[in-house]
Amino acid sequence: MRFYIKQHVFTFGDKFSIYDENENERFYVEGEVFTFGKKLHLYFANGNEAAYIEQKLFSFLPKYYISVGGNDIAEVVKEFTFFRNEYSVNGLGWKVSGDFMDHDYSIVSEGRTIAVVSKQWFSWGDAYEINIADGIDPAIAIAVVLVIDACLEAQDN
Repeated sequence: MRFYIKQHVFTFGDKFSIYDENENERFYVEGEVFTFGKKLHLYFANGNEAAYIEQKLFSFLPKYYISVGGNDIAEVVKEFTFFRNEYSVNGLGWKVSGDFMDHDYSIVSEGRTIAVVSKQWFSWGDAYEINIADGIDPAIAIAVVLVIDACLEAQDN
């Protein structure tokens, strides 16, 4: 399944829409403002919450928790490396690696590709294409991509 994340330009706080390949809005993301640490809510198009993302504060390396229905299902941690960024998705057994500066990376598990992310250049606002493997919950894969985007944004600032 292919999804496209488009960041809304000129909005206060984080706001993203996620579309399928037929340009139907499938999810949207809203960030909490005036909070300590990044907090994002991923909603289905009908308004029900699909996942909640919260940054762990006072951590040596960036660390985020992904919750579904009030239960923590994954912890995304930036690995300590010298020359390239890598992330682990604890709880799901996923690894994330690739060229993060060009927003071109993959999420893999035991040799299986879970999702491939690539930046869509020449678009108004940031836009990303996510190709998610069959049988993978798209909300969870998208939540991991949102965490990586939050880490890259913090790194740039």
